[in-house]
Amino acid sequence: MEHGADVATLSQEGYKHFKAGRYRDAVELFNKVLEIDETNSYALVGLGDVARKQGRQSDAVTFYQKCLGSDTNNAFALFGLADAYRSLRRYRDALEIWERYLAHDRENVTVLTRVADAYRKVRDKERSQQLYEKVLGIEPDNPYARIGLGHLHYDFREYEDALRHWKHMYDISGERVDIRVLTSIGNCFRKIKDFSGGIGYFREAIEKEPENFYALFGLADCHRGMNEAEESLVYWNRILRNDPDNRVILTRAGDAYRSVGELDRAQDHYERALQQGDDIYARLGLALLTRTRGETAAAIDLMEVLKRREPENHRIYTELASTYAQDGNTSEAIEVLEQFQRRGNPTAYIDEMIGRYRSQR
Repeated sequence: MEHGADVATLSQEGYKHFKAGRYRDAVELFNKVLEIDETNSYALVGLGDVARKQGRQSDAVTFYQKCLGSDTNNAFALFGLADAYRSLRRYRDALEIWERYLAHDRENVTVLTRVADAYRKVRDKERSQQLYEKVLGIEPDNPYARIGLGHLHYDFREYEDALRHWKHMYDISGERVDIRVLTSIGNCFRKIKDFSGGIGYFREAIEKEPENFYALFGLADCHRGMNEAEESLVYWNRILRNDPDNRVILTRAGDAYRSVGELDRAQDHYERALQQGDDIYARLGLALLTRTRGETAAAIDLMEVLKRREPENHRIYTELASTYAQDGNTSEAIEVLEQFQRRGNPTAYIDEMIGRYRSQR
């Protein structure tokens, strides 16, 4: 009995230290408990919780598994183990443990949303959606389930459904709306090519965080989609102030400079992008720059090389065909486009280009 009292007291004190963030003191007390009782669930879970808080997920797994070895259905160990697996991106292992947890607590919305998240990570849409909707049946405005459902639909390119859930969060949040909801809504508008619809949400996000990368990128890309190159440059350059070596942004800025006729600046940005590593779009940008300068034969040579490197990239074929046509060779332009079609890639846009060039012969 005396040992039992010692264990209880040590465990209680250990958890007090843990909750206060005094992890070293907590570990010392939990280890003292294990010297008395080496399978003590409270101490093993406590050590697992400390390890998880400190980012030592593999150590946490070891402690939780040892606890479950003697206390099979310990809810705290199950929860901690599943969460540690999630942090390690071992989503299928996490799912197995969370399903065991739910067998004893089917209405725990925290666990339900985490299980739904994990099913989303392994692309099990049906089970993920089922669990998110179960949470909403319990708490209709649960933000984690609403946002999770938005991501689930987005992952499966169901952008209108994603918008419905994210807009619900936007409507009920008011001024407290999370910036990630704003950028997610904006990205849905980008995906359905309603660029003007996305602009307002990205601007609202920038008001909250002026240097937020995703908001700046989204706003720049919306202006790009609306063929407003000068406006897009404002935001590409704001990103480059903070991240001057970003290859993707350098290439996008190069495209915008090329569109507004600042060819030397465009070339500088493409070359800076290539200094960060090879990039097919930076190379294509240089080829288009060559075409803009009237050097169509050189541009064709550059694009033919790119076509051989990336034979499934439709943009290279359409730009190469346009260059042949600009050089007065519509037959070669049609052949390039038909090459793309023969690879099993028919598109209405390609068909329209072929029809246009045939009418010019």
